Amino acid sequence: MKAKSNTGARKTLIAYLVASPSLLLIGLIVVFPILYTAYISLTNMNTYHWFNYSIIGLDNYKRALFMFDSGFLSALLNTVVWTVVNMVLQLVIAFLISNLLNVKRLPLRNFYKTILMFPWAMPGYVSILLWKTGMFNSQFGLLTQWMEKLSGLTVRWLQNDVSAFLCCTAVNLWLALPFMIMIMDGGLKSIDRSYYESATLDGAGPIRQAVSITLPCLRPIIGPSVVITVFTTFKQFDIIYLMTQQVGAQTGAHIHTIITYAYENAFITNNYGFSSAISILIFALLIVFAQISNRREKEETV
Repeated sequence: MKAKSNTGARKTLIAYLVASPSLLLIGLIVVFPILYTAYISLTNMNTYHWFNYSIIGLDNYKRALFMFDSGFLSALLNTVVWTVVNMVLQLVIAFLISNLLNVKRLPLRNFYKTILMFPWAMPGYVSILLWKTGMFNSQFGLLTQWMEKLSGLTVRWLQNDVSAFLCCTAVNLWLALPFMIMIMDGGLKSIDRSYYESATLDGAGPIRQAVSITLPCLRPIIGPSVVITVFTTFKQFDIIYLMTQQVGAQTGAHIHTIITYAYENAFITNNYGFSSAISILIFALLIVFAQISNRREKEETV
């Protein structure tokens, strides 16, 4: 027994020694920045206190959570609305398109799938700027020209918060829908067709079949992709920033998610302590959401 325990301890030690370079790298790249950000969040570090900053405790967190004019709570509300709207639209539109792609004897089906994958394959930065300059530009954008020809009005799509939010949502759908369509398309192909044949013989229509067969069968398949998409959408930065807040190209809209809000406090107003506190709050929210998702997944599998 003693020999076996020594052998087990030796194997464990060897395993840790082999993994130590990777663990050290993870510690330097992941763990240390998180801990350092948490430390900075407890200070008043900014442009005026770069080297002589002092510990102020939880003041930055109190300012973010309990001062309504700080902007954090409104940015958090915008982020929640942004995530929910985009997630619901993605699920509904992807479900409809993937069902259309699986219609029997659909001509050029593979061609349509290839075209739908283009937005996902293109670099996001390029796609966002193409939408901003090619579609929504107030002078030579394609949508602006169409509106001028149809109504004689010049529409400034990105000038106010509501229209800018809708434009950013359209761009996010353009970029994110192909992934959800691909997942749902694969899920639909995995459903046994005999279910639908039996439902048809029992007199169930298309809507009844979708509710009773398609959705329950797709749920375990698209569940992980929904969680990933929620995470991605919640911490979305490039679309909101490039469309409305890019330095030297502001449009007039003042939409802030918590990520763009943290960026503004860190690199525009140079309030690093407050920005670090916001970053830690974002990190905590994502951890809580991950725990809730894991718990639900375990409950469903039991």
